[in-house]
Amino acid sequence: MKRMTKRDIIIIPDPVLRKVCEPIVSVDDEIKRLADDMLETMYAAPGIGLAASQIGVLKRLFVLDVSKEEESEAPMVFINPQITWSSDELSVYQEGCLSIPEYYEEVERPAAVKVQYLDQTGKEHEIEADGLLATCIQHELDHLNGKLFIDYLSKLKRDRVMKKFTKQAKLVGK
Repeated sequence: MKRMTKRDIIIIPDPVLRKVCEPIVSVDDEIKRLADDMLETMYAAPGIGLAASQIGVLKRLFVLDVSKEEESEAPMVFINPQITWSSDELSVYQEGCLSIPEYYEEVERPAAVKVQYLDQTGKEHEIEADGLLATCIQHELDHLNGKLFIDYLSKLKRDRVMKKFTKQAKLVGK
């Protein structure tokens, strides 16, 4: 049974997904509520990451949880995240996106990154991530910069995906 999501997830070709998000000035109750809503929406979708722009909020915030199904939930909130270092070594993961439902493709990204961010309490953190966590951080940070994982694909594949979703959006709009 699918839980109802707290917020609606925006699907391509919506132009909001191509906008650059604004930095968050202070971590107040509104931002904490937004992060909670986003986590609830992400888990209900279900997904492992969600950027604020994917629910139409143009703020530099994303949430993720890369824990395995048999592990307990390990939600992470990234406010104003910045990658301060990325490895020369690359890795390839099959990526998907809640804004591009049921489409998956292999994407090559740096295998490890260091990221600085604020958590939900406004506390500063810096972590080094590799594997799925590094990929997920980069994928969600791209959203905050108006970039999608399909931008890493060939023009032919990207055009095919955009055409499919544009056609679906027109059908839904009727």
